[in-house]
Amino acid sequence: MYLAESLTCFGGTGTAGMLPVFMGFGDSVNFYADGFGREIYDRLFHLPGGAEYAPARRPAAPDVRKGDLGPRYRVECLKRVYDEIAADSGFDFTFQTTLLDVWRSGDIVDAAICGSKSGLFGVSARVFIDATGDGDLCARAGAPFEKGDANGDMQPGTLCSLWCDIDWARAEAAGVGQWRQQDALHRAQAEGRFPINDPHLPGMVSVGPTTGGGNIGHAFGVDGTDERSLTDAILHTRRILAEYGEFYSGLPGYEQTWLAATGSLFGVRETRRILGDYVLNAVDYHAKAVFDDEIGRYNYWVDIHPLRPTEEEFTRHMGRLKNKPFEQGESYGIPYRILTVRGLRNVLTAGRCVSADHQVQASIRVMPGCYITGQAAGMAAAIACERHSGNVRAFPVTQLQQRLKAMGAFLPNYAG
Repeated sequence: MYLAESLTCFGGTGTAGMLPVFMGFGDSVNFYADGFGREIYDRLFHLPGGAEYAPARRPAAPDVRKGDLGPRYRVECLKRVYDEIAADSGFDFTFQTTLLDVWRSGDIVDAAICGSKSGLFGVSARVFIDATGDGDLCARAGAPFEKGDANGDMQPGTLCSLWCDIDWARAEAAGVGQWRQQDALHRAQAEGRFPINDPHLPGMVSVGPTTGGGNIGHAFGVDGTDERSLTDAILHTRRILAEYGEFYSGLPGYEQTWLAATGSLFGVRETRRILGDYVLNAVDYHAKAVFDDEIGRYNYWVDIHPLRPTEEEFTRHMGRLKNKPFEQGESYGIPYRILTVRGLRNVLTAGRCVSADHQVQASIRVMPGCYITGQAAGMAAAIACERHSGNVRAFPVTQLQQRLKAMGAFLPNYAG
């Protein structure tokens, strides 16, 4: 097994992108990202300083309906957890290794062409898993995909950041504490303090006694599969952080805050959605669908950030947040068929590029959702390599479900 990582660490947006919150692992009834997700959660919780603000007694499953998005963590600690898991596993991997192209024969991908400091090289394998987020391997192999909503509009991106010298106690007392700076932003925008009307501000969350992780500002219209679009977005978001710094300096508790760092990876929420044998859709989501080939279940809300900087889009976004369709213990199924790629026999997807529509992608794209699809893709690839010459459709899904269940995956509808 070989893993090519294009960055200097594993984890993508959660590490290099400096987003210090997992989003929902589950609710107070079920831990949906069980298995690999549980291992990450437990390792980080027990690592000194890893999950600084996790409760003294770890809950069985964070309750997303009460705003519990899992432990806020320190990015460097999560990097180390991933490093340890990868090193302990014994598989081969290299950092700063980028996928450039593929060789394809009929419905089989024969090799992935990669570039690194040592030059260009090819990697042949029986099965390939596209966990690039953007579906790069599948797209280069000619697989079909969709991007954005019916008009092709994709979610905006954000450059996450780290801020220092915050007095969290004063900020909380003044009503502008963690994730609570929205009203102050609206007042500032009404006063014309921002050149772009961007009414959606997730804001800052504490990641230390005086430090905050910022999910602040958007780059609208960005295409994460186009380097020129990404370049413009990065320049824009680095520039507007200075404007947000001035805004925050006028709020109680933030008077002395300063920008310590921005992510080395720009935060992209949506690009290609590779079309699989099935497309998980909004009807399935709201129906809390059950599938015979389930490889997991999940319940995070449809978190589509406003597609344009307008009050209309902001109102639509807030309506989605307030209209969370699931009660505690309720969820929707994730079928194996959204990991298998149309027209390719030996390729699987995992992460935010799996086969889902624009709405469901906004639920499954967060880290615990990626853990669910990632562990299923990895186990399916192992099974396909054992006896089936890399054909990811050649074995009964019950075999995959049995192995996932054995490693702790949440599969309440699998009776085996």
